[in-house]
This record gives sequence, C-alpha cells and structure tokens, in this order.
Amino acid sequence: MDNAAKLLMLIESNNGIVTTKSAESNGIPRQYLSLFAAAGKLQRAGQGVYLSPDAFADTMYLIQCRSEKIIFSNETALYIHGLTDRDPLQYSVTVPRDYGVSRLRESGLAVYTVKKELHQLGKESAKTIHGRDISIYNMERTVCDCIRYRNRMDADMFGTALKRYTLSKSKNLPRLMDYAKVFRIEKPVRQYMGVLL
Repeated sequence: MDNAAKLLMLIESNNGIVTTKSAESNGIPRQYLSLFAAAGKLQRAGQGVYLSPDAFADTMYLIQCRSEKIIFSNETALYIHGLTDRDPLQYSVTVPRDYGVSRLRESGLAVYTVKKELHQLGKESAKTIHGRDISIYNMERTVCDCIRYRNRMDADMFGTALKRYTLSKSKNLPRLMDYAKVFRIEKPVRQYMGVLL
C-alpha cells in the first residue's frame, strides 16, 4: 500500500483528524500531509494537526492533539465534571513548568504551570462532547487547583463548584485530603469542606 492510501485510511479511522506524529508513527512521511493540504484534502488546524474538509472541528480534541503534556484543568475541568454550568470562555490547561507556554497562550488558552513531579497527579481520561478522548484532572485535583487559584476565579463559580463537589456521590474525600497535603493546602481545604459538609 502506498503512503497516500495509508494516509487516507489514517484520516478515515480518526474521523478526519490526523497529526504529524500519528502519520509518522504509521510510516507516512510528513511531506504527505503538506501534499494533501496543498491539494485541498486536508486543512492545517494547528501545529502538527490537520483536518479533512468534511471533519467537524472538535476544539478540545484539537488542543489535546498539540501535546500529550496538555491536561485540561481548572474552569474547563469543572465544566466537564459538571461542577459548574458555565461553558468556559477560554479553555484552561495545565502543563509542566519547563514546557514552552507562549504558543498556548497566544492561541487563547488559560495556561497553568506546575512542578513536573505534580503534573500527572490526578490525571484521567474524559470524552469531549464529540466522544474523543482528552486528558483531564479528576474532581479532587480540580477542587484543589480551584482552592489554590481561588483569587483568580469568579467567586460564584468557585462557590458553586465546591457545593456541587460536596453533594457529588462520586466525591472521594480521603483522596482530596491526600492531594491537599501534596499541595500544602490542607488548612483551607479543611475549612471549606468543614463549612459545606
């Protein structure tokens, strides 16, 4: 099978989205992406990410395609977990401190950075509204991040998120306290939980 046919199969199997990384890992030279783009068979959606003309733009998935290190967090994670009804005005992501964030910020993302050893803590997989996998922090990590960055958050959103968390059947208070210890925010977490529980 030639590279053009392999690329067409890859595009179809990924619902019209293909990355430079996925093409190369399937043995397809990256110049085929450029050739397909020049022929109008693909559109460049971002650095290393291409869409077929008939594919719908799944914004969160396209952001995730940029790097495995991107984890959706803060206000965006609150929305995905159902801890707020407010659709985020801009997507919030967390990356390790040594990650170059200027391009992410220029593309309109709210970018948070964290020590490399804390970056993966609480990471899990979730689905976009279009059914594609993205990386997100679990509810407990998200609540800890909200408490850590409470001065940067809307007060109503912050209050609603904590109330909804305490009412959630899937909350895990021991894990919340473990994360609070790691982030050295045990006192404020205990205070907020003590008032709400």
